[in-house]
Amino acid sequence: MIHRMGLYDIPFNAIKSGEKTVEVRLNDEKRRKLNIGDKIEFTVVPDQDETLLVEVKGLKEYNTFKDMYEAIPAKALGAVGDSIEKMVENTFEIYTAEREKEWGTLAIFVQLV
Repeated sequence: MIHRMGLYDIPFNAIKSGEKTVEVRLNDEKRRKLNIGDKIEFTVVPDQDETLLVEVKGLKEYNTFKDMYEAIPAKALGAVGDSIEKMVENTFEIYTAEREKEWGTLAIFVQLV
């Protein structure tokens, strides 16, 4: 199965280069449909002029982004040099604490196809 998701240019390029191997999302209804072996087609946003295809190699649920960031090396998340607090702050520019509490979070381990 192929899932489609948008991704901002910096994380998009980090996955494209192979530096980032874990994508971070809320564990919402859409993400709960992911399975190991599925493919994700990421489209760079807002331009939507480039896509890349990855395979889901692993899925790990966490209660909070902070829990996730404490468990997964920053390099895999494409966040080398950022503190955990800064990583959480950056994530809350996209997602809200209310949504995090409602859905929990999901680390999606990916590999370029």
